[in-house]
This record gives sequence, C-alpha cells and structure tokens, in this order.
Amino acid sequence: MLRVDPQQCRRLEEIIRRLGDRIDEAGVSGSLGEEQGLQISLEAARSKLASLDRLSRTRNRTPVTRYRRDPLYA
Repeated sequence: MLRVDPQQCRRLEEIIRRLGDRIDEAGVSGSLGEEQGLQISLEAARSKLASLDRLSRTRNRTPVTRYRRDPLYA
C-alpha cells in the first residue's frame, strides 16, 4: 500500500465526501455495480485517513527514555 503524504489529509477528506455523494447518485440511478465499486474505494480512503491519524499521533508523542540501573552503566 502506498503511503499518503500527511499534508494531503484535507484532500483525502474531500475525496471521501465526494465518494459518498457519488455512491448516493449510483444508488438513485440503480447502478449497483458502480455503487459497490465506489463503496470499496470509500473504505480504502477511510482506511488511509485512519492510518494518517495514527501516524500523526505517534509522531507527536514524546518518546519515553529508560535508563538501566546496572552498575556497568553508572
């Protein structure tokens, strides 16, 4: 899977909104095949957005530093 640039988060949110609109249109027109294909694309876009959210949270976290209490390291 390709990694999405974190700066493209807003664009990905817009893509998700538009996919939802297109799914609604496909449902109205009765095109079940198109609706299913768009639903798969929507799920993939949501998954990428969730992975971006996880990535941004882990990057913003302060790492915990642990020191050994071993006489050799004193």
